[in-house]
Amino acid sequence: MSGEQRKKMYMLMINMFIAIGSFGIIIPILPAYLESIHQGGTAAGLMIAIFAGAQLIFSPIAGKWADQYGRRKMIIYGLTGLTLSMLVFYAVDSIWLLYFSRVIGGVGAALLIPAIFAYIADITTMEQRAKGNGLVSAAMSLGIVVGPGIGGFLADFGLKMPFLISALVSLVAVIFSIVLLEESSTLQQPSADEMPEEEPMVKKLAMSVRKPYFIPLVITLVMSFGLMAYESVLGLYLDNQFGATPQEIAMMVTSTGIISVIVQLFVVDRVVRKFGEGKVLNFFLAVAASGFLVSLFAGSYALFFVISLIIFLATSILRPVLTTLISKMAGSEQGFAMGMNNAYMSIGNVLGPTIAGMLYDVRISYPFVLGLALLLVTLFITAAWQRRAPKSKAAV
Repeated sequence: MSGEQRKKMYMLMINMFIAIGSFGIIIPILPAYLESIHQGGTAAGLMIAIFAGAQLIFSPIAGKWADQYGRRKMIIYGLTGLTLSMLVFYAVDSIWLLYFSRVIGGVGAALLIPAIFAYIADITTMEQRAKGNGLVSAAMSLGIVVGPGIGGFLADFGLKMPFLISALVSLVAVIFSIVLLEESSTLQQPSADEMPEEEPMVKKLAMSVRKPYFIPLVITLVMSFGLMAYESVLGLYLDNQFGATPQEIAMMVTSTGIISVIVQLFVVDRVVRKFGEGKVLNFFLAVAASGFLVSLFAGSYALFFVISLIIFLATSILRPVLTTLISKMAGSEQGFAMGMNNAYMSIGNVLGPTIAGMLYDVRISYPFVLGLALLLVTLFITAAWQRRAPKSKAAV
């Protein structure tokens, strides 16, 4: 890459790191903060579900706007949305205004993330594209890992301090992007009447039922549902069961993030090449289900910590394996298949935290029981599907 390309890439990486890390900062202190405003599991679940829902609904529109109005504007508007979201979180204690702030944050993420990847496509050649996407994805992973650790440290200076710091850092990113980031898109975009008509999402979901990769899509949804259900009540559960501090919650979230990054970089490719997608899928679904089962009987923070690492290790392998399996079975319709993969994952990301939060307020163990039941059902469906499907298609 040229010096100019590297400068732009660093800007994109910093923006992505800030976007992902700014939400991670609040995770360790969320249980104590919600308790301070007399809220529980339902609120914790909705905080995540509303953000994911707004991002899901707005992403298709944001992608078109990035083409129509330029990548730079969408990146700046997206960072501004995330900044406003954190400022509202810092300034108010009304739960309804906090929910509204999550809508603003979700829309901001929807504007920012597609625009960043489109910007990469503009400034890289085909040969450089994978490296560029990899660098920005690494910045995302780093944000997931570092954010909660910073949040746990900042909690020592006040329960709301992480919200303020997150907002100020995002504001700095907005200012730097306005001053330093140039527009990347130089091609003339097609006019509205030249753009192909987009089919409604409901019709696409109905079409996906008849695809050979429908079962892997369902597994993707269930896994996202279970993982986000687990993550959304994890902090509350640790606080309630073991009296965990924000620093201890931060340590667990950061550790699981590090495990995920290491596994995806160094383990996934090797185990898939050795055993095949089908066997890896079955084994790690069983591992994740076992983790949910054992977590119900964990009597200490340390034991629950180890179980959580095992669950996140399993899901870190399952995510890319499922994506690869769907891609292999999709043949020539890669765009549709990957779009459906993202849609099913997003549906799980919305439903999981919402239902888990409500169940948590009924009984704190119920979200884990639900996750266990869904994973067991999925494991049986997967095994039955693989027995019926041709070996070449099931990748067993």
